[in-house]
Amino acid sequence: MKFDIFKGKRVFITGHTGFKGSWLTLWLHQLGAQVYGYSLPPPTVPSNYELSKVSSLLAGEWIADIRDREQMKKALLACQPEIIFHLAAQPLVRASYREPFETFEVNVMGTASLLDAVRSSGKPCAVICITTDKCYENREREEGYSEEDPMGGYDPYSASKGAAEILIASYRRAFFNPETLQKHGVQLASARAGNVVGGGDFAEDRIVVDLVKAIQSGETLNVRNPQAIRPWQHVLEPLSGYLSLAEKMISAPSPQWCEGWNFGPKQESEKTVGELVDLFIKEWGSGNWEDISSPYHLHEARILRLKIEKAKKNLAWTPTWSFDEMIQRTANWYRQMKTVSPQQLCLSDIKAYSF
Repeated sequence: MKFDIFKGKRVFITGHTGFKGSWLTLWLHQLGAQVYGYSLPPPTVPSNYELSKVSSLLAGEWIADIRDREQMKKALLACQPEIIFHLAAQPLVRASYREPFETFEVNVMGTASLLDAVRSSGKPCAVICITTDKCYENREREEGYSEEDPMGGYDPYSASKGAAEILIASYRRAFFNPETLQKHGVQLASARAGNVVGGGDFAEDRIVVDLVKAIQSGETLNVRNPQAIRPWQHVLEPLSGYLSLAEKMISAPSPQWCEGWNFGPKQESEKTVGELVDLFIKEWGSGNWEDISSPYHLHEARILRLKIEKAKKNLAWTPTWSFDEMIQRTANWYRQMKTVSPQQLCLSDIKAYSF
């Protein structure tokens, strides 16, 4: 299996009760890592965290708010992590319109809380902060965004992630400067991924989640923006990117890893929302949808693409699964979740991806 280097490593994950965090915990546990989690309770009912019994796999766990600076410091002191993956966030665009202040507070000051706890600890470690492809100032251009493009954001969620990237860069320069890495020992990077799908996601306003609910209830799915192009990818694709980056940080500590990194899909996976819905319905064998696009809906980006040449060249990372396989495996997970252990469904996908 790939990533054997994580065996026995102490890994601290914020947001481990969430969709991506639960999958990352499962994968690292399979690799033999000692995984510690810090997060609020699962954001949905059901959740992959509960269904896949993630809590039973942890070496330690804190159900707490990332904005609680003292609790965060205590958790890091107890864990003494060698690697930190920061995924805890308010991750939904439309929710950010309802709760803009909380979105900025969680995504920006929550990140500051973690990084300040790392600063206070004075302990060497590798830190990867997960943001999003939406952190870039979106000009609605056909060309993909590279790591050097400016940060921005129209909606509060996107803007909060752009702001988080600026905060991360500040901490990197001011406290964890790559030029003095040998002195402080903290490698700080950020990772930006596309629109992630996969089994175990139950969040609101997720197209696949809403589609599965509609199919199972025999209802027609209302699609707000069917012509919008997104960089779709199975959840294991960006997670493998995060692990690839962490692997480099552990095996060969260097200033070159202390930067922002894109982990997007293959170009053929940059499809419209309508194309994704059509293929999922075809794979499932039933379902239908209706275009309810309107100029009066809340603003959402029309087109968004990522350039991933940097990760390909420097990390030897590349997307693995095709758009079709992503859809097939996701549909299969939801079809079988009531008859097969969800944890086993996740581990089966991880095994298939890793070999």
